Amino acid sequence: MSDILPYLPQLAVGWTAYLIATASPGPAILAIIGTSISQGRKAGLALALGVLTGSYVWAMLTASGLSALIRAYGQAIIVLKIAGGLYLLWLAWNALRSALRSGEAYGARQALPALSPRRQYLKGLGIHLTNPKAIFAWMMLTSLGMPAGAPPWTMAVFIAGCMALGLATFIGFALLFSLGPVHRAYLRSRRLIEGAMAAFFALAGFKLLTARI
Repeated sequence: MSDILPYLPQLAVGWTAYLIATASPGPAILAIIGTSISQGRKAGLALALGVLTGSYVWAMLTASGLSALIRAYGQAIIVLKIAGGLYLLWLAWNALRSALRSGEAYGARQALPALSPRRQYLKGLGIHLTNPKAIFAWMMLTSLGMPAGAPPWTMAVFIAGCMALGLATFIGFALLFSLGPVHRAYLRSRRLIEGAMAAFFALAGFKLLTARI
């Protein structure tokens, strides 16, 4: 345990940056919030675990030297950027369609079988894996949180700490926004909330498609 003490100050900086980035509003957080409010705790938790898995995948790829692969296969990032942007636009379209439904149509749709936890998990995984900016976020985090000359096992400690923070954050959002009072408030403002989510997803998708990466 004492072996890690000299590296803790810089690791803490990286963990803080990860927590701020994770808890900030973005496609993944808004998807967790929207799913938890509209479809309940089980759906929100499944989607949150999918997002966390996607984050873990990018973390492991970054730790395995992904930056070198990006330099060698830059075209793959462009393909991923296009896929991610189109996926966000698809989420925006679904949110807009839901916002435009009448109360009766919305109630009838809610009576239909919801997405299975497996499909919610895959949806969360897809949101994160099709976001190429997550790659560069992990590159920034590892350069910020990894002390110079640290032994290889320090990277495992850093990633484990990030995953613990991510789990607490994503699960926390899912649990908070699946509470009954929050769901009732959502029903009163459903069209406004889903319209805002549609606008956010559309903006995020457009920015991703047009951004230079």
